[in-house]
Amino acid sequence: MATSLLVPPTNTTPEQSLALSNFSTTFFASQKGWRLPYPLSLFLNTESQEKWTTYENIFLATLRTGDHAAAYLCLEELTDRFGKGNEHIIALQGMYQEATAKDTAELEEVMRRYDELLREDPALFSVRKRRAALLKSVGRPVDAIGDLVSLVDASPTDAEAWAELADLYAEQGSFEQAVFCLEEVVLVTPNAWNMHARLAELIYMGAQKLEGGEQLKALSESMRRFCRSIELCDGYLRGYVGLKVTTGQLLQTLEGGKKSQLTVSDPTTGDLAPPSLASVKKLNALATAKLGEIVRRGSAGEKGWDGYSPVELQAARQVLDRDTQKIER
Repeated sequence: MATSLLVPPTNTTPEQSLALSNFSTTFFASQKGWRLPYPLSLFLNTESQEKWTTYENIFLATLRTGDHAAAYLCLEELTDRFGKGNEHIIALQGMYQEATAKDTAELEEVMRRYDELLREDPALFSVRKRRAALLKSVGRPVDAIGDLVSLVDASPTDAEAWAELADLYAEQGSFEQAVFCLEEVVLVTPNAWNMHARLAELIYMGAQKLEGGEQLKALSESMRRFCRSIELCDGYLRGYVGLKVTTGQLLQTLEGGKKSQLTVSDPTTGDLAPPSLASVKKLNALATAKLGEIVRRGSAGEKGWDGYSPVELQAARQVLDRDTQKIER
């Protein structure tokens, strides 16, 4: 439990978030104790970054599980420590108000509060993000996109805002804009293997709307992005699943395509020629073998292979089941 206390609940499974939420009572009890009068209390200062990270993570976990009373206690402690005027605390307070809102009217009140704060200080980027998230949750994605566009104009290196903007564009079917946004993300975080894989997924989805040489070009780029993700993280399951799916479609295209389509490239714009059939076959075989190993060893719970969720393993197994190629063990 000590390790998971420092992992943001957004990166944990529902079961782990529930366990963290249930741990809140024990954690609160551990923080209560007798105190010496000031200034002797300075000698017993328990201040640490880990302590407040734990408070925030429990706050997020309890909100996620609906334990609003525990979330309020965490928020009070954080507010007492960092002050009501702290930008991050203001955003957490807004998050709490959103989670505890009983109807649309109360959500609108939260929105008005965000508007007031931004009129007073337009540079409250955390509040801007909360406002965009609220707009998205109430079914106003176009307004949320507008807010995030303004945010990235003011803060072009905010990878989180670019990533959220990419998701919103993708939900609207605007894959070209979504790809552009994620390209900005990988410029800011070039070693984020999950972002390379997500970019590859968006390129792949956009390729389904294309035909001929343009589709081949997009599929090739998607494959390269998936390759980059597993180059950065050798055990990244999502990257191998994407590589398997992308190379599978590329094999069909390359084996049945016309020669004029298979040589589409434009060196003046930096376009690369499509990969050779032999290279795609090798990558497909690599993805198949690696997925088979991950599914086999992950399902068995072998040490060092137990970090995959059952849902991920099931998805990988389904991808393998659709393929008739025999895995060499």
